[in-house]
Amino acid sequence: MVVGEIAESVDLLVVGAGPGGYVAAIRAAQLGRSVVLVDCKGEAGVGGVCLNVGCIPSKALIEVADAAHRASSLSQAGLTAILSIDLGQWQKHRTALIGDLADGIRTLLRSAGVTLVAGELHFTRPSQAIVETPQGQALFFEFKDVVIATGSRPTPVSTLPRDGERVLDSTDALALTEVPKSLVVVGGGYIGLELGTAFAKLGSSVTIVEAEKSLLPGMDTKVVRPVTTRLRDLGVTVLANAFVESYDGQRLIVRAAKDVAPILTDVVIVAVGRTPNTDDLGLDRLGVKPNERGKLVVDPDRRLSRHVAAVGDVTPGPMLAHKASSEAIVAAEALSGHRSVYQPAAIPEVVFSDPEIAIAGLSEAEARQQGWDPIVATFPLAASGRAATIDCKRQGFLSLVADRGTGAVLGAHCVGPHASELIAEGVLAIEMGATLEDLAATVHPHPTLSEQYHEAAHLALGRPVNLPSRSQD
Repeated sequence: MVVGEIAESVDLLVVGAGPGGYVAAIRAAQLGRSVVLVDCKGEAGVGGVCLNVGCIPSKALIEVADAAHRASSLSQAGLTAILSIDLGQWQKHRTALIGDLADGIRTLLRSAGVTLVAGELHFTRPSQAIVETPQGQALFFEFKDVVIATGSRPTPVSTLPRDGERVLDSTDALALTEVPKSLVVVGGGYIGLELGTAFAKLGSSVTIVEAEKSLLPGMDTKVVRPVTTRLRDLGVTVLANAFVESYDGQRLIVRAAKDVAPILTDVVIVAVGRTPNTDDLGLDRLGVKPNERGKLVVDPDRRLSRHVAAVGDVTPGPMLAHKASSEAIVAAEALSGHRSVYQPAAIPEVVFSDPEIAIAGLSEAEARQQGWDPIVATFPLAASGRAATIDCKRQGFLSLVADRGTGAVLGAHCVGPHASELIAEGVLAIEMGATLEDLAATVHPHPTLSEQYHEAAHLALGRPVNLPSRSQD
């Protein structure tokens, strides 16, 4: 590798080693491209935010919190247990878990022949970039094609400057070695909701402050309602239409409507969203410009120009790892001369709350707006034998949205245990153009939660098996 102002020629350059970047690099290598993958953290950055400080560790924490809480609530089923949580030990578990998964990705990159470079990258010309390495060297690359997959970072709040001790972002929260006695989560989106629920189950006194009128803004109130009810059962206080004015390390001043109230709290977790990492790359040198939200507006093949593509959190749409990976395959193929477009019929969105929420496709209102004649059928968990066996029948349901005339499945909305796993069947049905008859004719195993699809389809067709017809919306 050449150091200095003499640039090394690169066939395809990928910037960012997260779920978008490393997948783009591997797919491009499979297509015969010589690939250089640059990440600011090098090998330590493989997997990106999702693996290292986001999706994976947060779900690992949620799993521990759920296990502890469920065990303590099963006394009526004959289980007696005294449990305690050691977050210091959990941190060791987290480190090992992430390390194993990261090693797997690094092995895949090596097997594909991808060259991994550590350093901060800045574009200097339409086809050239400089990488400042951790050792203070400057590496110059002259590239033919480039994929921008630099991800995002937590969005700060001016009234709550992060200090890493009392005011935390989501990354800091997952690094805690002790369970706070009290904490306030600022932001009622999926990140704040997941963290707040987990710490409530671990024993923290939790308050969630949300500026909008309800938690999970933008989601249908029908899917949010069971989660709100469950938070109340867990002792979590939710303040909607509320704003933080200040925090002195002990008292958080919150304004809700016309009232101003102090909240005593040990820790504040700021989780108001994420900001795309597009502001320090020198994108103007490439001839591209982010929109007002910092996003790069791409074509269906994920390209910004003939030789420049972008995927993941830096592009419009939900900031989801699976979206980034799907886009990455399309970008790699398009830049390699293949006809490939990103046109999913549905992108599943999941909240690992309690109960879990998973949605895909259209809601009833969206279907009507698009000119369909929607029919909606909702099967409640209360009628599920499997839900009864795991003591999760009180809250939750699966709703199917379909076109009344053709029976085509347009949307699936699942609230309940393992909704994150169940939604894939709904996504496949939408993507493949399946009908209610298709789902009704598909034999589902019993007793399982997946039977909800079978039951909801029969309900929509007017021949319910385990529900009276009036249960149809």
